[in-house]
Amino acid sequence: MNDAASFNPYTDAQAEFDRLAELMGLDAPTRELLRNPAHEHRLTLPVRLDDGTVEVFHGFRVQHNDARGPAWGGVRFHPQETIDTVRALAMWTTWKTAVVDLPLGGSMGGVVCDPHRLSTAEIERICRAWIRRVARTIGPQRDVPAPDMMTSAQHMTWMLDEYETLHSNHIPGAITGKTLGAGGSLGRLEAAAAGLVKFLQLLPGLTASEYGRLARFRDPARLELIRKGLRLAGLPE
Repeated sequence: MNDAASFNPYTDAQAEFDRLAELMGLDAPTRELLRNPAHEHRLTLPVRLDDGTVEVFHGFRVQHNDARGPAWGGVRFHPQETIDTVRALAMWTTWKTAVVDLPLGGSMGGVVCDPHRLSTAEIERICRAWIRRVARTIGPQRDVPAPDMMTSAQHMTWMLDEYETLHSNHIPGAITGKTLGAGGSLGRLEAAAAGLVKFLQLLPGLTASEYGRLARFRDPARLELIRKGLRLAGLPE
């Protein structure tokens, strides 16, 4: 069997945790608690397409842990999205926020769809449908969605609009990564790019292929590299 086809990111994430838990001497109940999500939501999203037909998309929201504060994590749109990928990323987000001492937990969400084959209006309908399914389980004090793979500030703005409509209130803290007009933060992409450049400085042998995977940070990161007088060989144009 092909190794890539058989790879399961959630199994890998749990194995990583098990090794560290052994080194830390965590007791069995704590291990069982932290190696599994606190909540999982599987979503069916009926969406009317531009041609008038209705397609049912499948989505997820996994809330791994909220012991340190509200869960936080992205929403991914990808034709090969899986519940195990979302589980793994939610777990890794828990560790990520804890390592930098942020008062947040970890979550992740996604929809199985190919944005390249959908119109802007269809993508907006998917965003709103996803929010309608999770609206009771997210919020500023519970779980805050953010952009991730093939989602952007515009997606988050549609989601926030739907969330506020459902709750009949202005709640900008319910979604992060919004457009500036909807209450988003100045410099969000640039900050991520600056972090990427710092990472590249620590790994001088890193090739452009690794950098190229972070497509949504390319332009801000390129500007940051120029500002620092650095150049990454083979940087994609």
